[in-house]
Amino acid sequence: MNQIKFCVVFLFLIFLQRFSFAQAVINFNGNFGVIGNNVEILVDSNSNISLQAAEKSAHYKKSESKFPNLMITPYSYWVRFAVKNDVTGKMLALQVAQPMIDNIDFYQLNNGTVVKSNLSGQNRPFDTRLVSHQTYIYPINIPIGESHAIYLHVRSGKQLVLPIYLGTVEQVIESAFVKDISFGVYIGIILVMLLYNLFIYVTVKDRSYLYYVSYLAIVLITQACMEGYIFRFVLPNHPHLADISIYVTTALIGLAAIEFSKNFLLARSYTPVLYKVSYAFWLLYTIQIALALTKNYNASYTLMLSSAMMSAVYVLGMAITIFLKGFRTAKFFLIAWSVFILCVVVYVLKDFNVLVPYNSLTSSALLIGSAFEAILLSFALADKINIFKEEKERSQEETLNALKENERIIREQNVVLELKVNERTIELSESNQELNRTLEDLKQTQSQLVESEKMASLGQLTAGIAHEINNPINFVTSNINPLKRDIDMMFDAMARIESVGMSNLSSADKQKQINDYKEELDFDYLTLEINQLIKGINEGANRTAEIVKGLKIFSRLDEDDLKRANLNEGLESTMVIANNLLNNKIKIVKEYGALPLVECYPGKLNQVFLNIISNAVYAVQKRFGDNIGGEITITTTHDEKNVSVIIKDNGTGMDAQTQRKIFEPFFTTKDVGEGTGLGMSIAYNTIKKHNGVILVNSEPGKGTEFILQLPISFT
Repeated sequence: MNQIKFCVVFLFLIFLQRFSFAQAVINFNGNFGVIGNNVEILVDSNSNISLQAAEKSAHYKKSESKFPNLMITPYSYWVRFAVKNDVTGKMLALQVAQPMIDNIDFYQLNNGTVVKSNLSGQNRPFDTRLVSHQTYIYPINIPIGESHAIYLHVRSGKQLVLPIYLGTVEQVIESAFVKDISFGVYIGIILVMLLYNLFIYVTVKDRSYLYYVSYLAIVLITQACMEGYIFRFVLPNHPHLADISIYVTTALIGLAAIEFSKNFLLARSYTPVLYKVSYAFWLLYTIQIALALTKNYNASYTLMLSSAMMSAVYVLGMAITIFLKGFRTAKFFLIAWSVFILCVVVYVLKDFNVLVPYNSLTSSALLIGSAFEAILLSFALADKINIFKEEKERSQEETLNALKENERIIREQNVVLELKVNERTIELSESNQELNRTLEDLKQTQSQLVESEKMASLGQLTAGIAHEINNPINFVTSNINPLKRDIDMMFDAMARIESVGMSNLSSADKQKQINDYKEELDFDYLTLEINQLIKGINEGANRTAEIVKGLKIFSRLDEDDLKRANLNEGLESTMVIANNLLNNKIKIVKEYGALPLVECYPGKLNQVFLNIISNAVYAVQKRFGDNIGGEITITTTHDEKNVSVIIKDNGTGMDAQTQRKIFEPFFTTKDVGEGTGLGMSIAYNTIKKHNGVILVNSEPGKGTEFILQLPISFT
């Protein structure tokens, strides 16, 4: 009786298992097509789920997309489905049309028994594949009316999209052949453009053509790597090298595009600032290659997509800027690059599964874009020759006319000049001597004034940094000795435990002695204390780093360079420097708006902020002394054309007469020895140099408000 009950329960459990893990069944009716929305996917986060465990898992999720996009993750995935052959006696075939899969394991099961399996992928030799093709093709024999289960175990360090097709062997081979023919047409287009421009370079010796030929060659190699042809035909026995080549060539194509664009658009002459910015991409792409070489494939591929998007936008912006400056050839380049950047955006958004879905067209976006770009850029290069020719002819004509005109003018002017030269020589000699004396006096005066103000600012800067850095540094140094003591105790504990472990005592005795020693040492508290000390040191170091960062932003070694800067960032760095002046008595209220970048001399503006804030602190302290109640409010706003910085205090204020003199050199309301009287004069001249205005609103006993208005664009 018990045996009968056991059998009934056993059969019931088998039934539940079959029912719980039933797979989606795809009824093949003879038509070739995508089956991605009919599969189930299981996340294998540790890449350790076996086939047997995958069969029994109840955690599969039904795919909702024809082309499942598993994004860029370090995980493996199990994909399962069942195929029922309803109509044909021909051999069926499954195609996973994604060459860049690192590992893909294929299993065909009939009633739970594996009837066919294959382990292949980008990280395995090419001859491990059942069909010699850069995609993954699996012939599957399913008799009419029967249903077989299919399991795929996939993993990739790159974007993992699964375009899965089902059809007869003939249909799958035909589809793969069409893909190969399309890529062959692409190769033909690129080779024609490459040889054509190479011939022109040999003829005209213009380096733009050599850059373009190099760029086309890298484009061709990169596309061949990403489509799997390099692995298939060149490196079939070197899977790791073939895989790394994808990361390396995608970086090289970005750099080649930037260098060609800079040379072709004459960026050094038209946009020297953007020309220098290009070297930041060398750093990005170097990091991408380094990540790949250290096997951080997910991070490398993600950085590749981001860098490709940024570099494409960068080149587009550079082309627009140069075109607006009148370089005619930039128009053709702009058209070509706009087509290419559109395709790059489509390709990247497809990989990130944002707005653009994965399909046959979007997956070929880079091929289409680079082919059109190659053709259109060839027209741009051809137009460049016409421009050079026209400029040469125009230059020759203008030179000839200028020579004739100069001859006439020279003959007429020689007579007049000879008469006036002697008269002017004496006058100029006397004027020159007087000007030299005046200039020397001005230089000496200017040097004295500048040095005086520099010394005053240096005193504030030194005091501010010393005060701000002292606290976090003390916090770090006070934790060093306790941390050293605790680490020494940890080393002693390790030695003691090792001694017990090497002894001849039984395991129980060893464990007891170790536990007793840990209790005696209060091991848990010791561990907690070490973590707290390290956390304290880390907080002190981070605070010191923030202060140094603020100092770097404030000091701005590039003061003489006009650049775009965030004024909120400059105000924050100034407050770090001025913090020691507040004595924890003055309240600072910050009401920063979201400002656009302002074209300015950042270092000079930071000095203006420091001068005004220092005066505000002086006025507040003069009114409140050591009592609380002092307040300084810093507000930033902007409109379409200007940015405003408002610094307001509730100090002593100024009368109308003082306000009229405040920007005069050497005028000061401070006591002797407390100010040079140059700070506000320098601030006024600095704002004026930026084509801005500085306004003052003040009332005795209520406080002062300075309003700085600066144009967003310097020009």
